[in-house]
Amino acid sequence: MDNLTASQRSHTMRQVRATDTTPEMAVRGMIHRMGYRFRLHRACLPGKPDLAFPARRKAIFVHGCFWHGHRCSSGANRPASNKSYWTAKLDGNKRRDRRNLGGLRALGWKALVVWECQVKREEWLRRRVVEFLENA
Repeated sequence: MDNLTASQRSHTMRQVRATDTTPEMAVRGMIHRMGYRFRLHRACLPGKPDLAFPARRKAIFVHGCFWHGHRCSSGANRPASNKSYWTAKLDGNKRRDRRNLGGLRALGWKALVVWECQVKREEWLRRRVVEFLENA
């Protein structure tokens, strides 16, 4: 059961941003401090990756666990009300993500998906990013 009124829910949903989210800003700051330079939200690439490294032909997406259906507890938690809407919405997001990753591969790009729940594990994430960016 939704404990918010329709206007409160509408206001809350309007606050959800597609870019410059807290996890994205944390990842961007960490990667910038590591000395890597990148481009943001390149519209010419499938899915408008959050970070693009054109010279390396690599891209990083920072995904929210709920919105993109991660297998962690946040991603597995789906709203109980209006199930048909949320199932279609969240499954559609996952299909779009797969399509975008395939589109990048077809263009010769490699992509890394960083999940919101992984951002807290900074040392692990730092090693993963270096491995991704430095290996061919």
